[in-house]
Amino acid sequence: MQARNVSKEVVFEPISGYPVLALTILLFATSVFGFIRGGQLHEPSFMVLALGALLLFVLILPGFFIIEPNMGRVLVLFGRYRGTARKPGFWYTNPFTSKKKISLRVHNLNGKTLKVNDLLGNPIEIGAITVWQVSDSAQALFDVVEFEKFVEVQAESAVRFVASKHPYDDDHTAVVASNLRGSADIVAQELQQELQQRLDIAGIHILEARLSHLAYAPEIASAMLQRQQAGAIIAARKLIVDGAVGMVEHALQELSKNSVVHLDDERKATLTGNLLVVLCGHQNPVPVVNTGSLYT
Repeated sequence: MQARNVSKEVVFEPISGYPVLALTILLFATSVFGFIRGGQLHEPSFMVLALGALLLFVLILPGFFIIEPNMGRVLVLFGRYRGTARKPGFWYTNPFTSKKKISLRVHNLNGKTLKVNDLLGNPIEIGAITVWQVSDSAQALFDVVEFEKFVEVQAESAVRFVASKHPYDDDHTAVVASNLRGSADIVAQELQQELQQRLDIAGIHILEARLSHLAYAPEIASAMLQRQQAGAIIAARKLIVDGAVGMVEHALQELSKNSVVHLDDERKATLTGNLLVVLCGHQNPVPVVNTGSLYT
């Protein structure tokens, strides 16, 4: 297979358009004068001069062009790339040169929401925002077809690829440490690097790429919400139990240290159970007056 020729931007310095503009005005005035004098004096020489000046005026006009700030003009003469003019101003070049306008400004691509599968195969909805600009105008125009559409398609492909490498949430798998929901910076960096590799061929520089939307697909959203709620409840129960055990331990130590009561192992077990029920219960405890003893 023949290697592909990679285009490379060349800076082109056109001449100022103001001196040439003065020349075109002079040619136009000469043409008008020649037609008037030729008609008055019936001299063919004046008419020939007027026609020559008018022809030069028409040929020179297409060479003028204007470059706005953060815009560029890619110049192509008879199928050969001459260079890219980036400096703002009023310029002139060969009138037979094709001058293709290209934007060098920063572009913002708000990608559409995609339905993809994460590392575990769970269907999720994901979207990303990509900030990019043209770094090499020759590559953007000559190496790919419609570079703006090319950026859009590659951005979608990169989002799908990065999403398939990570689980949606943490504790889902031990294969990777990062996840889509909790590792936003890591995922954004991976997405930017992946996009840059894909768009180098088009002379595009990625300034930033970051997820803008992330959610479970509707068909599993309810089940995953119940899973998250169960995890939160378990974590809360664990925290409550840990705190209750600490409080019971502290209570037994204080009772023993101050010699308030002397408790054997069985009474300590009973007291511990009662305190844990009171501290870990979801309802207010109802006091019961015990008129007997533990052993009767």
